Amino acid sequence: MRKTLGQAARATVQLAVAAGLTFGTYIFITILLIAATATLTVIGAGMLPETVLLVRRVAGAKRRMVTRWTGQEIPEAYQPIKGALRESFRTAVRDPGTLTDMRWMFAYYGYGLLPVLMLPLWPVGLVVDGVWCGLLRRRAVVLPLISRLADLDAKWSTALLKPSPKALLTVRVEELTQTRAGAVAAHGAELRRIERDLHDGTQARLVSLSMRIGLALRAYEKDPEGARKLLDDAQDQAQEALAELRHVVRGIHPPILTDRGLAGAVRALAASSGLDVTVTVDGLEDADTERDGARAPAAVEAAAYFVVAESLTNAAKHSGSERAAVHLARTGKGLRLTVRDEGEGGADEAGGSGLLGMRRRVAALDGTLMMTSPAGGPTMIEVELPCVW
Repeated sequence: MRKTLGQAARATVQLAVAAGLTFGTYIFITILLIAATATLTVIGAGMLPETVLLVRRVAGAKRRMVTRWTGQEIPEAYQPIKGALRESFRTAVRDPGTLTDMRWMFAYYGYGLLPVLMLPLWPVGLVVDGVWCGLLRRRAVVLPLISRLADLDAKWSTALLKPSPKALLTVRVEELTQTRAGAVAAHGAELRRIERDLHDGTQARLVSLSMRIGLALRAYEKDPEGARKLLDDAQDQAQEALAELRHVVRGIHPPILTDRGLAGAVRALAASSGLDVTVTVDGLEDADTERDGARAPAAVEAAAYFVVAESLTNAAKHSGSERAAVHLARTGKGLRLTVRDEGEGGADEAGGSGLLGMRRRVAALDGTLMMTSPAGGPTMIEVELPCVW
């Protein structure tokens, strides 16, 4: 009986909140009908997007309620309503998520009354079940109906609020559009960096090298010693130009990734870092050898490598920490990496830390990047890169 009472109490809270939400939907439906009727005017057209955003919040509240009751999350699939009036109006009307919310809200206008009508079951249930259990020594029969009603409300809401395949596809297309735009921007920035490095570094040295060789040729017969000195300088210039070319090539795709795999390349980064870096690897030891060829795609390895390199560089420059840790793990869905330092924290993406570049590089591969950096530390960067091993 005690367990039944506890479950019924929890269900009653769920139904009471649902009842309150029911009255709220009546108000929102009225507003929505007014906005829809007034769309022929500029004011009405401006009301509709804002009304749709309010409906999204109400539907989101119901999704969270159902999630708390069932333990199963109901995903959202909305297109962002932004831009000028015409664009926001078009998005609000054409978004498949709007149709889903409207369908749920009008249906909830009817079945949302059930929680209101059934809440009086509590006092009836206490009396009937108390007599039933006390005299006949049987299980309660009325109070469990409250939990079943909450289950039914959650079941219907889940079915109505679940995004349609079209809505999920629309959101996915929007995500891909944004990530590809970020990838193009990152690629353009990378090309400009390479061009700048070649123009300011290697090209300047090669021009100087050509001039020195020309001067040496002119001075060879009249001043052999001077020509020899010019050739020595030219050799130094050639070596410096070669070193800069290697640096540019490493920025495109580090050869160490090809030679030693991701785990070996990250260990090399850790060894050359100014920090005391601990590297742990889970499931990548065999994947980073050529014995079975089980390695992540080259683009995934390169993205992971550059994230680790940038994170360790930031930690050495800004964190104030002397230690850092890198963890690489092979998962069923791809590659997971974590970089953590015990520094001061407070890292900010807007502060020029290179996080935006890392985020774009990861997003281009449909990956995710999360950073936590509270004041006082630690700073942790977690990356998930999907791939097939």
